Amino acid sequence: MDWKRLVQFALLGSSDLEQYAIPLVRVSLGLFFAISGANKLFVAGNTRAMYETLVKAKVPFPRLMTYFVSGVEFFGGLFLLAGLLSRISAGALGITMIVAIRSAKWADVDSLETLLGFDEFEYLALFLWIAIAGAGPLSVDHWLQRRFSPRGAPSVANGGAFGRRA
Repeated sequence: MDWKRLVQFALLGSSDLEQYAIPLVRVSLGLFFAISGANKLFVAGNTRAMYETLVKAKVPFPRLMTYFVSGVEFFGGLFLLAGLLSRISAGALGITMIVAIRSAKWADVDSLETLLGFDEFEYLALFLWIAIAGAGPLSVDHWLQRRFSPRGAPSVANGGAFGRRA
């Protein structure tokens, strides 16, 4: 066993494995939010519950926001699932998490530990990672970037905006 490589992996991780981690997170979040958004959009009882939650949280224009937020979850989730417009979708979903924390959970925040323990905060962190790192090589974004970019140009879908090459 090569102890030096094992210690290096434990301390530094492996950028080679990141290409598998990003799609796993992107697809998991995409599926979860597409299903959640669909339930809020297409199931009358869930639409009503979403509306009542927004009214209770005193969100302006609750009827409009019920459909808007549910639509962002549904379409943002579908786009993340496919890896299409992933940075924009992750940004939009991240904003919904900030609004959810501020409007529905903020009264419960009594410490940093409480804030960091919310599922919405964990989703926000993952959306931020996708927005920064890109969709990864197993995505429509990556395919489109490679298909339509000049040869040798960095792949924005895989972190090219930050100097890494695909």
